[in-house]
Amino acid sequence: MMAEPLIEARDLVKQFPVKGGILQRQTATVDAVDGVNLEIRRGESVGLVGESGCGKTTLGRMLVKLLEPTSGSIVFDGRDVTHLKGQELKAFRRRVQIIFQDPYSSLDPRTQVGDSIAEGLRLHRIGDRSERRERVRRMLELVGLEARHAGRYPHEFSGGQRQRIGIARALILEPDLVVADEPVSALDVSVQAQVLNLLKELQSELDLTLLFVAHNLAVVEHISDRVAVMYLGRVVEITDREQLYGNPTHPYTEALLSAIPIPDPDRPRNRMILQGDVPSPINPPAGCHFHPRCPIAVDGLCNVDVPPLLPVGDVRDHLAACHVRTTSSEPVARE
Repeated sequence: MMAEPLIEARDLVKQFPVKGGILQRQTATVDAVDGVNLEIRRGESVGLVGESGCGKTTLGRMLVKLLEPTSGSIVFDGRDVTHLKGQELKAFRRRVQIIFQDPYSSLDPRTQVGDSIAEGLRLHRIGDRSERRERVRRMLELVGLEARHAGRYPHEFSGGQRQRIGIARALILEPDLVVADEPVSALDVSVQAQVLNLLKELQSELDLTLLFVAHNLAVVEHISDRVAVMYLGRVVEITDREQLYGNPTHPYTEALLSAIPIPDPDRPRNRMILQGDVPSPINPPAGCHFHPRCPIAVDGLCNVDVPPLLPVGDVRDHLAACHVRTTSSEPVARE
């Protein structure tokens, strides 16, 4: 039986104003997130991938209420939390936490890491000083550090250790949902594997629901149950890991998968090179945002109508936003 959604984004939109001139008046709008629908089921790990600037970090920050959506709604555990304020917002944030991309800038350099980890406990008035100290000790050991590290400062740790501290700080409140915002992109490759394995172990041990934001599909494959692919503010494909990596439907997903390095020089590969650059989110293309770079786009269709997320074939949980691939079994060549 399929698990119930823990959190849902419904037609979520986030626009940022662009200001210019001497008076700094608004001259344009950036559509960072453009009508996204996404559900994350209880206990699962969802990977959210796409090129830099596609809106994946903005989406993650809206889900944890660090950014207010321009329109749309967020439903958490069956309740609309889009406009929470005051104590209700504080209670929500105890159940939803975020791991930031840069572990150094997200930690106060003048505060011992034990105090940084315990800050959430103090804000929510959980336990007395000795109980908080004990919980910090257990959490440090859980993420692979030692209790004595609580008295050190962030500059005394390596990048991988600082990210472990960031993970400990996010998990100390025992949240239901954790948004990991590119938590390994600033780390060495060998350290990336350690942190990914740690997150996978903690998810199983603590029964976490995880949204893992990344731009590297190879990283996402290791940790995700399902994968959502974003392009220029929209989700263009979402399905389970095996289906996405074995049978990608959207041309953008195919391009991302073809860019994954293969550690075998003799193995043949079909590298899909996209033409042109990512369009500006200030002035995105009409219709399908991907059509200027798409090798199978159809003139008069893809550049006119926005493709909805539709099932691919008979696979109900495999959705793609492609006029060609979801309405015809055969690709249509660009004229």
